[in-house]
Amino acid sequence: MTDTIEDLQRRMEDAASALDFEEARRIRDRINLMRGGASRAAAAEADTSGLSRQQPGAMGLGTSRQRPVPPPGWKPPSKPDLMTTGRKRK
Repeated sequence: MTDTIEDLQRRMEDAASALDFEEARRIRDRINLMRGGASRAAAAEADTSGLSRQQPGAMGLGTSRQRPVPPPGWKPPSKPDLMTTGRKRK
């Protein structure tokens, strides 16, 4: 892997002219990683898709929705007093 930024730019432009925009996006992200200081090997192996796999069934059977995690230090608000709810001050 001796891809330089110039080689990657050429490959990105070739992929874009061939209407392969997914490959052009991957190469663009590799170029950005290399410009940001990542090594060539790290930039080649980085997952730049932006997708992360969910843990199946975290909320229960038949769902892939994640269980909500409250932020640190959060506590639920106090419950309203039922004797004074809906009454106006006099």
